Amino acid sequence: MKRLDVIDGMRGYFLVFMLVNHLVFTGGLWLVEINHRNLAFVEDAQGFVFLSGLLTGMVYARKMMKDGYAVGRDRIWSRALELYRYAMAIMLVVLALQLILPGAGAIWQNWLGPTKLFDPSSLLPVISFLFQPTFMDILPQYIVYMLFAPIVIWLCLRGQWLGVAIGSLLIWMAAQLGLQRALTYPLNEWLAGAPEKEGLRVSFNLLGWQIVFFAGIIAGSLTSMKQIEWQKVFNPRSTTLAWTALAVCLFFVPLRIMTAHGLMPGVVLEKFGLMEVRADFGPVYLLNFAAVAYGLAWLLIAGPRSENGTIRKIANGLTSLFSLNILQLLGRHSLQIYVWHVLIVYLVYYLDGRTPELSQLTKTMITAVALALLTLPALWRDRERLFGDSAFLGPWVKNTA
Repeated sequence: MKRLDVIDGMRGYFLVFMLVNHLVFTGGLWLVEINHRNLAFVEDAQGFVFLSGLLTGMVYARKMMKDGYAVGRDRIWSRALELYRYAMAIMLVVLALQLILPGAGAIWQNWLGPTKLFDPSSLLPVISFLFQPTFMDILPQYIVYMLFAPIVIWLCLRGQWLGVAIGSLLIWMAAQLGLQRALTYPLNEWLAGAPEKEGLRVSFNLLGWQIVFFAGIIAGSLTSMKQIEWQKVFNPRSTTLAWTALAVCLFFVPLRIMTAHGLMPGVVLEKFGLMEVRADFGPVYLLNFAAVAYGLAWLLIAGPRSENGTIRKIANGLTSLFSLNILQLLGRHSLQIYVWHVLIVYLVYYLDGRTPELSQLTKTMITAVALALLTLPALWRDRERLFGDSAFLGPWVKNTA
C-alpha cells in the first residue's frame, strides 16, 4: 500500500524533536526549552507510537482482508522479530563502544547500569526487556504491542472495534490504579536480589501506553475497511469538537509551563502530579493527547476547506511542514532512524562527558551536526531513488548493494 506522505512527514518531525530532546548536555540545551514539549503534555513519543499503530492497522488489516488472518499474523510477528533484532543490535553496538571508548563506562554508568558486553548475567535482563537502558525503551513496547496486534486487527475486521476500544480503556484504567504492581513489585525484588543488580527498569508502563498504540490500530483498521470517511468525520462546518480541543490545549499551557520550570506551588503539585505521571500515561497526558490529536487531524483534513482564511493558512502551513522532503525521508525509514538516533545521543553524551562544560553556541552547533547525521541511514536506504545511477554514486552503489 502506498504510504501516506503526510504521515511520513509527521513521523520525521517527531524523530527530529526526539533527537533534540534526548541530547543531554551539562547545563542543558536551550533548544529543549522552546519546543512543544514544554507547552503541552504531549511529546514526540506519543505521536510516534500512535502513528506506528495507525500504519500497522492500515497495512496489516488490508493484508488480512486479502490473504487471511494467518498471513497477516505472520507478517506482523515477522515485523516484531525485525524490531527485536534492531533493539538488540543497537544495544550490542553501544556495549561494544563502552569497551572501546576511554571513560565510556563511567560516563554511561547511569544509562547502562551494570550491563556489560561479556557478562551474560547482566545481558539476560536486557535481552528479556526487564532492564531497559536509557533511550532504548520505545522498541520494547512496540514489540510487545505487535505480539497482540494480529488479534486486535482481526477483531476490528469482524466489527468488534468498540469492544477493543473498551478493553483498551479498561487496561489503561488498571495502569492508573497501579494494578500491575502485583506483578512488577515481586519481579523487581527478585531481579534486585543479586549483588550489583538494579532490578526492573522500564520507562513506559505497557498497560498505560497501549491505549495510544491500539487507538491507532483501530483507526488504521477501520480506514482500510473503508468504514471511516475522514472527510466527513472532520467537516469544516462542524467545529464544536475542534474548538473544544483548542480550549483543552490552552487550559493546560500555563500548567505545563509551570511544571516545566518548577513554578507550580507544592500544595497544587502534590495533587496534580498524581494525574500527570508520564510513565503511566496518566489522565493529564491522555486528555492532552486526545485534544492535540483531534485538533491536528481537523486542521489537516478539514482546515484547507474552512471558510475562515486564518484557519486555511494555518492548515496549509502544517501541510507544508509535514510535506518537507527531508521529514518525509526520515519518516519513510523511521525504524532505522530511531535506532541511529540512539547511537548519536550516546556519542554526544560521551563527548559532553569528556570535555569541560560547553557553551550554548557549541551545543547548538553539535545539535546541528547531530541533526545532519540523523539523515544518513535514510539517504543510504533511499540512495537509488534519490541519486539513481549517477556517475558519482552509480558504480559504488552497485558494487556495495
